[in-house]
Amino acid sequence: MTEQAYLILLSLTPEPLHGYAVIQAVAELSDGATALGAGTLYGNLDRLSGAGLVEPAGEEVVDGRLRRYYRITDDGRHAAEQETDRLRELAARAQEALDQRGTAARPTSGRLAGGLA
Repeated sequence: MTEQAYLILLSLTPEPLHGYAVIQAVAELSDGATALGAGTLYGNLDRLSGAGLVEPAGEEVVDGRLRRYYRITDDGRHAAEQETDRLRELAARAQEALDQRGTAARPTSGRLAGGLA
């Protein structure tokens, strides 16, 4: 699952949202690290909908503009939970790797590999 798809699923977990609200929720969830454009959002929503992970949740007109709402399905919630577990395990393995005092040579001059200080 892509990070964008994962964040979209998470954004829909509390309640159905319209497209622009999903964009805002993803930006908030990622602390601004992931900024979705409309094309990226709707492409992901189409794929997630085709996979049965999200579904339409209605429409309304606000200030003359149509808002389409989406909700996460039970399968989508399960997929988000599985991805959360996978990422948690990956983060734990990454931390273990960082914590290990391997046999790799460590810089002695205060400079990192590649000449970075």
